Amino acid sequence: MTILIIGGSGFLGAELVRQAATAGNATAATFATKPGNAPGVAWHALDLRDPECIETVMAEVGPRFVVNATSGGSDWAVTAEGPVRLAMAAAKYGCRLVHVSSDAVFSGARVHYDESCLPDPVTPYGAAKAAAETGIRLVCPDAVVARTSLIIGDRRSVHVRLVHDLVAGVRNGALFTDDIRCPVHVADLAASLLELAAGEANGVHHLSGADAVSRHELGVLVAGRDGLDASRLLSGLRAASGLPGALDVRLDGRTTQRNLHTTLRGARQFLTAGA
Repeated sequence: MTILIIGGSGFLGAELVRQAATAGNATAATFATKPGNAPGVAWHALDLRDPECIETVMAEVGPRFVVNATSGGSDWAVTAEGPVRLAMAAAKYGCRLVHVSSDAVFSGARVHYDESCLPDPVTPYGAAKAAAETGIRLVCPDAVVARTSLIIGDRRSVHVRLVHDLVAGVRNGALFTDDIRCPVHVADLAASLLELAAGEANGVHHLSGADAVSRHELGVLVAGRDGLDASRLLSGLRAASGLPGALDVRLDGRTTQRNLHTTLRGARQFLTAGA
């Protein structure tokens, strides 16, 4: 079977490519600016704003499974419209689609969110992600929409890189103690997405870590794992910063986890020194 990873040169995409290829699957991947270097992987340039480009890649690869791990930020054409174009192509070619969404679709007003909760975004990025979810489920009802949280791993993770930069003094700022999420390890997330792709489930699933931690606690945990001086990480309150976005969003993925073989570890577990 052939697996196509959309956004395969990104942080999550690269881990998806690695795991898919290591498992012996025929693997293809797309990139926006520069292909990855995973051996034995067929790379294709792709612009999600271009329906003809999507059609061309899908026809050339002929995948059985497609995992969309792209991140276009608040660019509506890429983040909101692009995944819907991809879903239309997946429906046309009869392949299974897993789309990676975000906890940014929620406002934080209710704090705890399970798979039945409807999006109520408060940022342009969250709105684009919510629009993509809606469009995908309309045009490709058998698709999986997998919401996740902060993705952690090595310094390719923007969150880990931020901690290193703050400790090194190359960036200024504070990590918020009132901004709470449920971080997930990139390897756990990728394994879960591939498991969902190979299964028969559809609809919305939550793939987040078991621990709810603040951005500051997450930074301290990263510093401890990586041998950094956590005392250099300043703390602050997001509520006092004027920055837009939700404060406390905790994805409840217990229903999804019960049906997965992959364990989604909490940050306090996977960031323990030596883990």
